[in-house]
Amino acid sequence: MIILGIDPGLANTGWGVVEVINQRYRPVSFGVITTKTDMALPDRIHSIATECGRIASEYKIHAVSMEEVFFTKNISSALSVAKVIGAICHEMRALSFPVTMFSPPQIKTAVTGIGTADKNQVQQMVKILLGLSAVPKPDHAADALADCITYAVFNSTNSRLGR
Repeated sequence: MIILGIDPGLANTGWGVVEVINQRYRPVSFGVITTKTDMALPDRIHSIATECGRIASEYKIHAVSMEEVFFTKNISSALSVAKVIGAICHEMRALSFPVTMFSPPQIKTAVTGIGTADKNQVQQMVKILLGLSAVPKPDHAADALADCITYAVFNSTNSRLGR
């Protein structure tokens, strides 16, 4: 199974592709989609969604795993991220790719075993689980790879439970 993980953001959207074979992870590729602040908001959102669709098609993925919007003190940035998530979901469904959303605590638990793990702990586990020589950079790409691992963990658990 080939999974596309997405860490959504308006300025930077991280993406990662991981192949899972017999509960072993093989990193395929990762990176960040960047948009410029001088672009109109609809153009930025469209650009991100279109690029995610291109990546999904290029790597012949089977599923998309994405982090849910996390509300912090800055409601306007959360709204922008929610718009990006909506556009990506629309693009992935238009291409017939299933999308699964995970909350930050679900991702932390799946990757580290601790729902309150900090960013560094998650990134170090991504490095270890994927057999990488260094933590993936930039951070958004590492977060997207964590999304892939989360999907694989939940998928494996659900399969064992007959779901």
